[in-house]
Amino acid sequence: MDAAEFRRRGKEMVDYVVYPDVEPGYLRSLIPEEAPLEAESYEDVVKDIERVIMPGVTHWHSPYFYAYFPTAHSFPAMLADMLCGAIGCIGFSWAASPACTELETVMLDWLGKMLKLPEDFLAGTEGSGGGVIQGTASEATLIALLAARSKIIKLIQTDHPDRSETDIISKLVAYSSDQAHSSVERAGLIGGVRMKKIPTDSKFSVRGAALQKVLEEDRAAGLIPFFFCATLGTTPSCAFDCITELGPICNAEKIWMHIDAAYAGSAFICPEFRPLLNGIEFADSFNFNPHKWLLVNFDCSAMWVKKRSDIIGAFKIEPLYLKHDHQESEFESLVKADQRFEISADVVLGLVCFRLKGSNELNEILLKRINSARKIHLVPCQLAGKFVLRFAVCARTTESRHVREAWSHISHLASELLQELRH
Repeated sequence: MDAAEFRRRGKEMVDYVVYPDVEPGYLRSLIPEEAPLEAESYEDVVKDIERVIMPGVTHWHSPYFYAYFPTAHSFPAMLADMLCGAIGCIGFSWAASPACTELETVMLDWLGKMLKLPEDFLAGTEGSGGGVIQGTASEATLIALLAARSKIIKLIQTDHPDRSETDIISKLVAYSSDQAHSSVERAGLIGGVRMKKIPTDSKFSVRGAALQKVLEEDRAAGLIPFFFCATLGTTPSCAFDCITELGPICNAEKIWMHIDAAYAGSAFICPEFRPLLNGIEFADSFNFNPHKWLLVNFDCSAMWVKKRSDIIGAFKIEPLYLKHDHQESEFESLVKADQRFEISADVVLGLVCFRLKGSNELNEILLKRINSARKIHLVPCQLAGKFVLRFAVCARTTESRHVREAWSHISHLASELLQELRH
């Protein structure tokens, strides 16, 4: 396939329907129940891709995909994946692949400097912090929680050697926003500790006073607060926890503060959005996903820690390399200009949460019609008890005209729905 055909085939892929018109279980009847005894030709395999796979693909990179948060890809990233596959090394230690280990360390320093992370988070040549690539932000949260759990157990047992690990874990409490991604709660389940959700304010953000109140109550009850996961850019509404208030509390209470900025983190490279990261100096660990905005193929989730010894100590491994003002969006202005709709959360980056003024049922019907039409794709969320539609600009190929077309489509379907209800 030459470049010309790649472009032509790529255009065909972009023009595919955004959301597949299939039912669960569609694929099983299209392929044999057991693996074939004889190999098929490569040509037949390619035909099966078109026949079996493509009808069930949700096209995340379509300019009409406005559903979750974006996932990135690009020609350079595709080539890089090909190179990684061709080299095929497993970089689990420095000795296993020195180039993998050292390049990862230096690149994470580069990226950290682009974000203007404090020096404490950089490895450099003698720093105690550093970055490492994880698969997902979910993994990063789990690793941070397990490291924090290990650290607090060791600290308590240093002063009270008679206390068992089981007894200590039974008293541990981790915290997150009630708007945090479900993976944060899962991290607590996997880590075997209770997880409490801190209520948010009218902007869906956790404030310092709310955390302080819960901490005081839990300490009075004999519990041991040890971990707080703050979110910058929540999945439902792209809300930002107030880390300038939360950080000093966590530091004073000796609680590990992890910052999950999976979606929003890429934006902090831009000087106009860097203030959203103010307070990072209080954090113990920080994570975001370059595979969302930075045109890097999934999976590439970047995590930094202030003291990498905390991670090494938690997992009993010693790799040698670790030793030795906001602009209003175009779509938001279109929604605000229509008196039938309302904006449900502050618009900070590329997500607009909106709904028809009225009941949850009304908005559920509207969303069903939008997705049934299969021209664009959206997903909902719940904010303060309201059913809300999320419009997230996901594809790098999305242009202003696509956004206007999407709004025209949504507005038309809303008009039809409201007209029906009047009769």
